[in-house]
Amino acid sequence: MDETIKICIQEINPHVVCSLCGGYFIDATTITECLHTFCKSCIVKYLMSCKHCPQCQLKVHETHPLFLLRPDRTLQDIVYKLIPNLFENEELRREEFNKSRGMAVDKKPGTKKEEPTVPKLSSIINNPDGHLYRNDEQICLCLERYRPQRIMHHGKVLTLRALDRKFLRCSIRVLVSHLKAMLFKKLAIPSDVQIEVICDREMLSDEVSMKQIFLMNWFGKETPMVLYYRFRETSDNSVT
Repeated sequence: MDETIKICIQEINPHVVCSLCGGYFIDATTITECLHTFCKSCIVKYLMSCKHCPQCQLKVHETHPLFLLRPDRTLQDIVYKLIPNLFENEELRREEFNKSRGMAVDKKPGTKKEEPTVPKLSSIINNPDGHLYRNDEQICLCLERYRPQRIMHHGKVLTLRALDRKFLRCSIRVLVSHLKAMLFKKLAIPSDVQIEVICDREMLSDEVSMKQIFLMNWFGKETPMVLYYRFRETSDNSVT
C-alpha cells in the first residue's frame, strides 16, 4: 500500500518563490546561463538596470540580456498545481488589469459574449500550417469519440461520427465552448442537439480553458491531452 507523505509548503517555498518580489512564480522565467528562475516581470525589470543574475551575480549578456531568458512552463505548471487558487487569482488580476486599460476581456458565464479573441479551432483544423501563435503557449489535444452513439432527431436517426482528424494543436486559452463549436461544424451536428466534452471521466464546463483542464485533470500525464465527446441525453432524445 502506498504511503501518503505530507510536505509543509514552507519546505518547498525556496524552489517556487521569486527572490526579487518574494511571491510565488508568475510566468516563471529562467536565465539560461545559471538556471536561476524568477517571475518574468521581475527579472525583465531588473535586467533593465543590472546585467547580472540577482542570485549568483553571474554576468548576463552585456548588450542584450533578455536574449538569455527562457520561459519555464513546466515549473510554472507545478507552482499552479501546488498553490491553491494561485492560477485563478492571477487570471482575475489580469482580467482586472485589462479592464482598467479598456482591453478586451472574456465575459463571465451567463452573459452575452463578444467575438472571442482566441484563435478559432476551425481555422486550425482547416489550415494546419497556420496554427502557431507567437504569443500563446500551445497545447496538443486528441479529440476522441466517447463511443458510437445514435439518437432520434426529428424522426430521423442521427449517428455520432468520429473526427477524420482527431489530433490538433491550439492555444491554452481556448475554451470548451470553442471545441464544441468546432465539433458541431466538423461533424455537421444540428444546433439543437447537445453534446458533452469529457476529460478523465469528468464532464467539462463550457467556460473552462485548456490550461485549466491540463492543470486540474492532465498534469503529469503524457501528451497529447485526450478529450472525449458524446451526445447528451435529454428529455427530447434517447441515446443508444
